[in-house]
Amino acid sequence: MKRSTLVTLLLGVIIGLSAALLMHQLSGNKRQLRVRYDDWRKLNLILQTVDDNYVDSVDRKKVTDAAIEAVLGTLDPHSVYMPPQRLEESEEDLSGNFSGIGIQFNVPNDTAVVIEVIPGGPAEKLGMQAGDRLLKVDTTSIAGVSFPQDSMVRRIKGPTGSKVIVTVKRGGEVIPFEITRGVIPTHSVDAAFMVSDTTGFLRLSKFSRTTAQEFAQAALGLQEQGMKHLILDLRDNSGGFLEQALKISNMFLKKGDLIVYMEGQHRKREEFRADGSGKLRGTGLTLLVSDGTASSSEIFAGAMQDHNRAVLVGRRTYGKGLVQEPVYFTDGSGIRLTVARFYTPSGRCIQKPYSDDYVYDIYKRYENGEMFAADSMNVDNGGIVPDVFVPVDTTKVASFYINCTKKATPMRFASHFFDTHKAELQAIDNYDALLKYLDSVSLEQRFLGFARNRDELVPINNEWEVERTYMMTQVRALVGRYSKLGDNAFYHLYLQTDEVYKAALATL
Repeated sequence: MKRSTLVTLLLGVIIGLSAALLMHQLSGNKRQLRVRYDDWRKLNLILQTVDDNYVDSVDRKKVTDAAIEAVLGTLDPHSVYMPPQRLEESEEDLSGNFSGIGIQFNVPNDTAVVIEVIPGGPAEKLGMQAGDRLLKVDTTSIAGVSFPQDSMVRRIKGPTGSKVIVTVKRGGEVIPFEITRGVIPTHSVDAAFMVSDTTGFLRLSKFSRTTAQEFAQAALGLQEQGMKHLILDLRDNSGGFLEQALKISNMFLKKGDLIVYMEGQHRKREEFRADGSGKLRGTGLTLLVSDGTASSSEIFAGAMQDHNRAVLVGRRTYGKGLVQEPVYFTDGSGIRLTVARFYTPSGRCIQKPYSDDYVYDIYKRYENGEMFAADSMNVDNGGIVPDVFVPVDTTKVASFYINCTKKATPMRFASHFFDTHKAELQAIDNYDALLKYLDSVSLEQRFLGFARNRDELVPINNEWEVERTYMMTQVRALVGRYSKLGDNAFYHLYLQTDEVYKAALATL
């Protein structure tokens, strides 16, 4: 229930009570209920009065859920109530695995296209392939009807051991796959590869239960390839489990180094320190950060910065430094309650100040010019301030790029190209071979023809001169993703026009 609805309900109750009191007053029998605020008595009395006197039957679940949301809404923006389904989705996202069939897909127009079949998953074992078009899930048609992507996901996922029939189109064939759902691992490391003989790149998307293990495996693998310096991309990493951030921090710090401490009204100061067993203590480190870098990502970034262990490149991070404790209820619902704040080793509070327009903070950063000039940055507004500021670049795009993005033209072109060059792309398993192939297939002319013929989009004046490098880098990255290199190819190609990454290289 929306807060406005709850307010309306409570106002109705108050009006009803006022009318009843007026009647008592007219008869000379004014009755008052004794209330106290220090033991929540007034709130309990109102709910009990509603239950005892309201004119119609009361939906206790509806009122209770609305009351909980309203109560938590007066505290801070991150103390929230989660009904059973939302809680399950939240827990699953950070658990490091989920139950499903093991595919990743995009929806470039009105039909979902498989971009990756997770090795060892149920779908891969039955022969589903990248490029398959999803037509139906059981008896529900999901192709050509603008079916919501989140609804597709919910229909495909399900309990381990349950069955689902997924019908796909492959070339001219329609193939039904009867798949038994299983536990599918989710990955925090999106990409990990060498960008030079001594420099590695690793992109970390979240801090789930398996993140530290994944990170260690990927980073040590790069170390075996000769990595002396790591560029770690934490942009848009919204955080997750604290213990995972502590484990990764431990890999870079000396014994006894303070990683973070937390403190709150009902929580004494608690410190977390490195034990000195980390295997990356001698590896150089550069962190890429953005306004989407939050929570556990900020804890890790703050620790690395305070100990002069890394150079931070990008823009001020989000500013979410609250300790959240879960409380679970027997009906499957739960709350996330803020109990303390996180502080970096030097005592900086990561959490940005609460405000009435808290949720619009990122928009305010644009309005205030912070995204374009370091001088406009308010260092007292929470978050982690980078050592090297990189402004948002608005010079690379014009109307052709914007219109193509609106229609997902690059993504749809990549899918179309894969349809006709599947065997060639799926045979490529190294980056140099991929570059050679992409240079040989006239992608630029083909993309412009696709945009013109399918979407009636043509660059005008000098638009293509301005946008060509940026647009074609994106197109090449999307096509490259369909090779065996997957996301490693995508990010490796996309970095070529990434100004934050270029600034990071300049600091080495």
